[in-house]
Amino acid sequence: MAGVQDQLEIKFRLTDGSDIGPKTFPAATSVATLKESVLAQWPKEKENGPRTVKDVKLISAGKILENNKTLGECQSPLCDIPGGVTTMHVVVQPPPLEKEKKAANQPKQNKCVCVIL
Repeated sequence: MAGVQDQLEIKFRLTDGSDIGPKTFPAATSVATLKESVLAQWPKEKENGPRTVKDVKLISAGKILENNKTLGECQSPLCDIPGGVTTMHVVVQPPPLEKEKKAANQPKQNKCVCVIL
C-alpha cells in the first residue's frame, strides 16, 4: 500500500477550462519538474502559452506552489482523496509589455513637489 501512496495522479486545469492529463507522478517530484511537464504538454493550438517554466504558476488547494517543494510536501490532507485525481490550476504570467521593459531599464528619478497655500 505504501507504494500506491507514493504515486499521485494529477491533472492540470488551464484557464480556459481544458485539462492536461491526468498523469501519475511520484510524491518526490518537485514542483519545478511538474512545471516542465506542463510546458512540454502545453497544447500547441492555444495562444499565449508559457515560454519558460518561470511563466507558469501552479495552484493547489488555493496555494501557489513553490518550485523547490515536492508533491509530498505540497499535498493537502483535506483535499486529496486516496486513489483520486488531484486537480492543479495552471496560471500563465503574460510577458512584460515593452513599456514596462523600458521603464525598468531607466533609472528612477525622484521628484519632489511642494505646495504652499
